[in-house]
Amino acid sequence: MNRKGFIFDLDGVIVDTAKYHFLAWRKLANGIGIDFTEVQNEQLKGVSRVRSLEKILGWGNKTISGKQFAELMTKKNDDYLRYIDQMGQDEILPDVSRVLDLLITKNQPISLGSASKNARIILEKVALRDKFDAIVDGNDVSNAKPDPEVFLRAAESLHMKPNECIVFEDSVAGVEAANRANMISIGIGDAVVLSHADYNFKDFKEMSAQFIEQLINKK
Repeated sequence: MNRKGFIFDLDGVIVDTAKYHFLAWRKLANGIGIDFTEVQNEQLKGVSRVRSLEKILGWGNKTISGKQFAELMTKKNDDYLRYIDQMGQDEILPDVSRVLDLLITKNQPISLGSASKNARIILEKVALRDKFDAIVDGNDVSNAKPDPEVFLRAAESLHMKPNECIVFEDSVAGVEAANRANMISIGIGDAVVLSHADYNFKDFKEMSAQFIEQLINKK
């Protein structure tokens, strides 16, 4: 049987934690006199915590000390953790479990490839941890997407070559990282925004078992 490595991003692909990031970042920004929109928040998706705070400070034209910067990052994460502490299985996005189970029945290796440093906690909360053969998250990498490091490490953890891997991503930076890694990129979300992906689906409900089969058998 053919084997491919299937790599899933977390936020916006498996669960929608983006809304909690938005709430936590907006609370932080408002606390230092900056406001930003949900449209601007799109630019924070798949981006590291440091880079996100730099962007917010840029939008507000603010400069702060290194000490305050570190304190704000900790505060943001504490607020975010309070939100995700309430998560349950009802937060898994539609048909994600179906696709994971399908891959498991076909004996395909599965890894997480996420910028989130809280990925393991979240997978435990939504009871999906056992479905993954490997987890590579923000604690394991030093370069944020669009650098391909997270996906290259995920491929390695599955003992697969990069060109044998398929990545599910919802962010522009994530799709770019998958492309740079020489992997098949599948954009989950707005096909216009993620037009540089090899394939596009609004969500996993649109993804048929036949399509998964084609990916597995792709030469």
